[in-house]
Amino acid sequence: MTSDDGGTPDEDLPLPRILCDTAELAAAAGDGSAGALWRLAEPGRQLDANVVHLPPDHRVDTHREPELDVLLLVLGGTGTLTAPDGPHILAGGTLTWLPHGSTRSLAAGPDGLTYLTVHRRRPGMRIGHGDPTARA
Repeated sequence: MTSDDGGTPDEDLPLPRILCDTAELAAAAGDGSAGALWRLAEPGRQLDANVVHLPPDHRVDTHREPELDVLLLVLGGTGTLTAPDGPHILAGGTLTWLPHGSTRSLAAGPDGLTYLTVHRRRPGMRIGHGDPTARA
């Protein structure tokens, strides 16, 4: 990449980066590990992403995400997504949109379930100063 004038690379511009090999993570998940295998932790990011593994027959209980849409991509294994409209089979390669406000649970199949989730980054907690027009 070069600067606009065709000269040397602009060191201030962010560059694309290869972060991990998800096929390798999914294959390694068979070692009995559970939970997040990888997290996006790059400074200045606008997204959050995780590679998660559920061991065979484990589950994520029914919950609702009120604020964020989530994409879920199955990397390995199988499972079931249960929503108010019933169960949905999840197999390798299945890409699912979980809209904000939706209720769902996940259950891993007999070989476990490894998946990538991606969503907008939650804003950090901010400590406010209160109403600047208020008087003591």
